[in-house]
Amino acid sequence: MPAVASSVRTRLADLSERFALPEGAAERLERLLDLVAAEPSAITSVRDPARGVDVHVADSLVAVELAEIRAARRLADLGAGGGFPGLALAIALPQTRVVLVESVGRKCAFLEAAVRALGLENADVRNARAEAWPAGLDAHDVVTARALAPLPVLLEYAAPLLHRGGALVAWKARVDRAEEANAAAAAAILGMSVPIAVPVEPFKDAGERSLYVSSKVGSTPKGYPRRAGMARKRPLGASTGR
Repeated sequence: MPAVASSVRTRLADLSERFALPEGAAERLERLLDLVAAEPSAITSVRDPARGVDVHVADSLVAVELAEIRAARRLADLGAGGGFPGLALAIALPQTRVVLVESVGRKCAFLEAAVRALGLENADVRNARAEAWPAGLDAHDVVTARALAPLPVLLEYAAPLLHRGGALVAWKARVDRAEEANAAAAAAILGMSVPIAVPVEPFKDAGERSLYVSSKVGSTPKGYPRRAGMARKRPLGASTGR
């Protein structure tokens, strides 16, 4: 066995133990890394399995440490792109129905092929924008987003998709005070709690990493979601006065 493949398998075995993954999960995660490496289109900038096992897989699986993720029965992963965290979470949580929401057709094609290749019966792909997906409204326990948008934008994407008591879980590195202030203001408008940063360490030398968690504590106001593109063009927040 080549040294790189051996090191990836060893790392996956460690992650399986750390996160108490189900039987066969490590083999599926290895296959997922191989699919990413072999994909000819640019679905992610990190395609080498030796790096991806940490940068993608460990970084995705660290969310399993959250009670909100472990308890979820229906999860929507927004901007699912190369399959992280959505596919990794579908592998780790076979009891959870994971919907991979992606607006780019070629990325959806990869996700659909990966779902088939991995034999994931609990994962579906939706070629849609988060704010233009009526079938997803008020239907999810958790909405996840990794490297997708600023917190105020993510809150606007997530709030209409969550039922009351559900939660947004957003992967973030460093968030400045302005973004946090705008997120708090957006949360108040959208019936969400102020996002709380949960520091995580998915792998050694990962640097500053947090999962921002915001729960849906009220009803989504009328007028949300706004039409596609408005959340990014005119984000809610303290600086906008909305």
